[in-house]
Amino acid sequence: MGLKGFVEGGVASIVAGCSTHPLDLIKVRMQLQGESLSTAVSALRPAVALHSGAGVAALPHPHPALPLPPRRPGPIAVGVQILRTEGAAALFSGVSATVLRQTLYSTTRMGLYDMLKKKWSSSSDGGSLPLHRKVSAGLIAGGIGAVVGNPADLAMVRMQADGRLPPAERRNYKSVLDAIGRMARQEGVASLWRGSSLTVNRAMIVTASQLATYDQAKEAILRRRGAGSDGLGTHVAASFAAGLVAAAASNPVDVVKTRVMNMKVEKGAAPPYAGALDCAVKTVRAEGPMALYKGFVPTVSRQGPFTVVLFVTLEQVRKLLKDF
Repeated sequence: MGLKGFVEGGVASIVAGCSTHPLDLIKVRMQLQGESLSTAVSALRPAVALHSGAGVAALPHPHPALPLPPRRPGPIAVGVQILRTEGAAALFSGVSATVLRQTLYSTTRMGLYDMLKKKWSSSSDGGSLPLHRKVSAGLIAGGIGAVVGNPADLAMVRMQADGRLPPAERRNYKSVLDAIGRMARQEGVASLWRGSSLTVNRAMIVTASQLATYDQAKEAILRRRGAGSDGLGTHVAASFAAGLVAAAASNPVDVVKTRVMNMKVEKGAAPPYAGALDCAVKTVRAEGPMALYKGFVPTVSRQGPFTVVLFVTLEQVRKLLKDF
């Protein structure tokens, strides 16, 4: 019974991850926007020089017009830019890492959540868990799954972000196994768990909010409409609510995680970020607090379809395997 939960969750997660991979790639590119921009602001000019017949006269100019920062493109513009500059295949950069990540991370978290939910349920309440226990199960399952899947998650972020770098600076990983192997050789085995604290935090938030919200929303719909309404419409409605809650809760951690994982560490040089907190502080100082919600639209656009595909597929796989 326990193994079946892992298989069901793994199959559903791989299907959902592959089908929404282009949206995840656009989200990563948007979260990295502005990261390499200098935070230094050019000194204000104290005066404006005007040429006159007598020479040059300096007039005070207390409010010089500074150039406005360029407007950053939205998700559609980012997608079009990737298509134009890198080709359609670039939208699936790092898809092999997505498959490995879902196999390790999502299979573990979905299977553990299912095990904990069944273990903590009592027959007296019809097998339904109170919300706080669902959240607890999600936190535990998400944290363990993140530790298992961090190397694949790190490889996925780097492979998705590679196309935005100048050609001379690209890592050009051939596959997820090549990425993990090169990182282990060049940066040490410990580097495979770089940003793992962020990955664990994000995974705990996502799993707790996503799985608990889905179960809670589904139960609420079934209580209101009856057990006969346990069909596609209920699954889509509950899963979309779960995706929206998960996106809102996890986006700030996701931005910091993406930047920490993507940073290049040169030998003998200090890393751009000393850790998660340092990255968050530098990001807010340089780009403002709303920078932590960069990529929120594509996050919702990706998290919504991902969660819908995930739970709809999961429900179908459960039906197929119900006799096993």
